[in-house]
Amino acid sequence: MPKQHFHFKLIPPRPTFAQDASAEELAIMKKHSDYFDEQFRAGKLLLYGLVLAQEGAFGIGILEVENEAEAREFGENDPSVLAGLNRFEIAPMKVTNARSRV
Repeated sequence: MPKQHFHFKLIPPRPTFAQDASAEELAIMKKHSDYFDEQFRAGKLLLYGLVLAQEGAFGIGILEVENEAEAREFGENDPSVLAGLNRFEIAPMKVTNARSRV
């Protein structure tokens, strides 16, 4: 069965989080970043990054996984979610095409 794609949105605890995160929050976000790097190398993420929206920054990723349960598990295992700092939303996505950064 072909892999499925999901839009992943990481929702920070407050709109100003990118500007005023505490040292403890930054340490948690370092673990989050390491987790995403690991999942990218494992092929579960097509892309990910920070969206600098006017109403407040948030994270996005495009997941490539077997099913919705795996997408949800991906989010539940994010260290920032496990720590109670961030929350997430997922939505099915139809990827029409993708371009490599290289």
